[in-house]
Amino acid sequence: MTTLSGKTALVTGSTSGIGLGIALSLAKAGANLILNGFGDASKVIADVAQFGGKVGHHPADVSDPAQIADMIAYAEREFGGIDILVNNAGIQHVAPVDEFPVERWDSIIAINLSSVFHSTRLSLPGMRAKGWGRVINIASVHGMVGSVGKAAYVAAKHGVIGLTKVVALETATTQVTCNAICPGWVLTPLVQKQIDDRAATGIDPQQAQHDLLAEKQPSLEFVTPPQLGELVLFLCSDAGSQVRGAAWNIDGGWLAQ
Repeated sequence: MTTLSGKTALVTGSTSGIGLGIALSLAKAGANLILNGFGDASKVIADVAQFGGKVGHHPADVSDPAQIADMIAYAEREFGGIDILVNNAGIQHVAPVDEFPVERWDSIIAINLSSVFHSTRLSLPGMRAKGWGRVINIASVHGMVGSVGKAAYVAAKHGVIGLTKVVALETATTQVTCNAICPGWVLTPLVQKQIDDRAATGIDPQQAQHDLLAEKQPSLEFVTPPQLGELVLFLCSDAGSQVRGAAWNIDGGWLAQ
């Protein structure tokens, strides 16, 4: 069991889905948590706080660099800085390139890619000063392969993997590491919407789910947030200290094809 007692983790987009699953895993391992996301976070805070660590929440809109800076300042002021940064926040929109709304492109690039840059650049000085740190970027299999209709998402996730490699090289002689995790299908609200859209055409919901998985994920099973959380814990452990610049796919065989 990885022990993270005394460490503070910031997980963006952590009031639901993948981010919440990762936050819970980190809290179980003893870390203090800074959650991030919109809306009333009181229940999520209570769920994470049950493991005994200090828990806070910052509602930064990560499409705005100034709000990211305010969140990092909050972490330094209230928690003494960030030891583990998990860049998880993300949005999706599906449309052909020539019909892709420009404002949706801009939003996806801002949240899925630029926020990773801003959170990382603002967190690294503190990690260097402490002599230890972990930057873990939640990319996607779409950081390695494309899919029709997902131009902005695929471009952003490819960018996240490239940024991960650069940060890993720039921190290679330190005890700060940077890696990307590349999930396949995870049953998040984003993926559920794609299932619902298929079902809306008259397909049985279970069949719609099966068809979605069958197109890409040979295991025919979703990756789960707790599984992603366990991989985050490995990357935070001593055993993961020489994993640097990796794009680690956890995808039910998607990329093996």
